[in-house]
Amino acid sequence: MVPVRVFFISAAWFLLVHQTFAQHNNAPCLPSCWNNGYNIFVRRHIRSDIPNSLDQNVWDDYIKSKNDCDRHTQSFLQADDLRRVIAVCTPRGGVIYRRNLCISRQSFTFVTVRIDTSTCSIRSVQEETKHLILACDKLNKQCLPVHFEGNPDNLRPNNNAKACQAPKT
Repeated sequence: MVPVRVFFISAAWFLLVHQTFAQHNNAPCLPSCWNNGYNIFVRRHIRSDIPNSLDQNVWDDYIKSKNDCDRHTQSFLQADDLRRVIAVCTPRGGVIYRRNLCISRQSFTFVTVRIDTSTCSIRSVQEETKHLILACDKLNKQCLPVHFEGNPDNLRPNNNAKACQAPKT
């Protein structure tokens, strides 16, 4: 009897976690049930106190001081770029890449930090200039970034792609 109960509890937990973290819209700028997505995006990627150095020791101290060792790859944009980042989720600033992901029309310079999460130590710090790929969802009547997607192949926007905006119904 106990193994069956454990199975059902485990299955329910899996479904809850899967729906919470794997759910995404099929197009940009559609309403989101994840109301805090934009705030988490800003807290993770656009901070006013990031180091202005590429020195691994400086970044090691910074990441540890923030107790921010849980993600292997972290990217940080300058706080001054916030308006441009938000604009990626508009027709003026981005085009549709796929699903709810938009790719910026302009490139951005940001810092990518790779972390050994088991020891909370910095593996590398690199300044990159690339087009951003962001998940864009509608929150409080505004289309906003909710996720920073990696761009390891240095993709550029397709000039024939549709502008980043909610699909016409």
